[in-house]
Amino acid sequence: MHVCIIGGGIIGVASAYQLTKQGIQVTLIEAEHDVAMKASFANGGQLSYSYVAPLADPSVFVDLPKWLGRKDSPLKFTPQLSFSQWRWLSHFLMACRSSVQSASTQALLSLSFLSRKNIHHWLEHDGLSFHHQVNGKLIVHESQKSWDSARAQVEKQAKLGASQKLLNAEELFALEPAMEGMRGRAIGAVYTADEEVGDCHVLAKSMLEKLQQTSTFTLLTGVKVHGFKKSGSTVNAVHTTAGEIQADHFVVSSGVQSGSLLKPLGYSPLLFPLKGYSLTLDQENQSALFPKISVTDYARRIVYAPIGTQLRIAAMVDIKNFSNAVDPERIAILKNQIQGTFPQLNLSEAQPWAGLRPATPTSKPIIGACPNTQNVWMNIGHGALGFTLAAGSAQLLGEMLTNSALSVNPAPFAP
Repeated sequence: MHVCIIGGGIIGVASAYQLTKQGIQVTLIEAEHDVAMKASFANGGQLSYSYVAPLADPSVFVDLPKWLGRKDSPLKFTPQLSFSQWRWLSHFLMACRSSVQSASTQALLSLSFLSRKNIHHWLEHDGLSFHHQVNGKLIVHESQKSWDSARAQVEKQAKLGASQKLLNAEELFALEPAMEGMRGRAIGAVYTADEEVGDCHVLAKSMLEKLQQTSTFTLLTGVKVHGFKKSGSTVNAVHTTAGEIQADHFVVSSGVQSGSLLKPLGYSPLLFPLKGYSLTLDQENQSALFPKISVTDYARRIVYAPIGTQLRIAAMVDIKNFSNAVDPERIAILKNQIQGTFPQLNLSEAQPWAGLRPATPTSKPIIGACPNTQNVWMNIGHGALGFTLAAGSAQLLGEMLTNSALSVNPAPFAP
């Protein structure tokens, strides 16, 4: 069997890695000059297996008016004359119901636990290297309302197998002294001791190095896919800038570009790019100021992840268009918010980045066969959880494609 994967982000590379392990010949096509150069390049770095709460939540109806009226809001919405934007937003608001949120959380946890199991297996048996560390995670809360909601979420996730602990402010500062800048503001934190961090881009490169040692893998970079060559409901090849490429099966994992690629096949996935930003600080003489535990400032939706000798700080959601451009104003706001929590950090040399997270309204990825086709598959829509869910999504896709026993229920991720 020969499988052609379109898209070399963390999802596409993990899919290729899993399929080659199953003895399948794989061709991976990536439009950029290297793998993992877009949304996978400098993302938040957290492997949050026990914290996969969907973005769509009943609290959105309370928070949204407040966020939209603030310049320093974690959410920036710029209305466009775009059917896809308003289609996605309408479905997102419909997903902000307790019943939908609970079902999505349960499905995402099942996939994230599978992902943790699979990535740990790869680490143990394959020697992958990506600055991986089990350093725990803190989600810090400042308001009583968000704290009460967090307590309820912890209780809900405990029934689904997540192990988390509630800390008061003093317990928080004792566990992570670097958070002293939040003294007087923080009222508590959710602590998950077994959460992990790593460098998503480095993981993709580490997997690629292993893949290129096999004879059943081919990488094509700098190659763009223009469309599919069909015969009835079967795709025989893809049209690319490098010519026609044939295969038995095709997997679309092209991030935010997946929608335009799939549309000619008669399927328009509910995907929209949610732009996120990050700053990367090198250690220099600041390592003593870095938190040792991965931290999420819940009120500002800012993530702090120590990765190797760096601190990765990621934040914000911009709902606008398909541009990867870094907005200097958003970066300035982010730096100002960081200084309020870590006033001693020198941010002058921090490396800014922006990436487009390919999100679905429910935060659940779409994994499975493309409707109206016999041999096209999808592994798309992971949003901010791509790094966390990559290994599990790859395993589920591989099981479905080869008609093997399934590790998790695929129904919640069906198109």
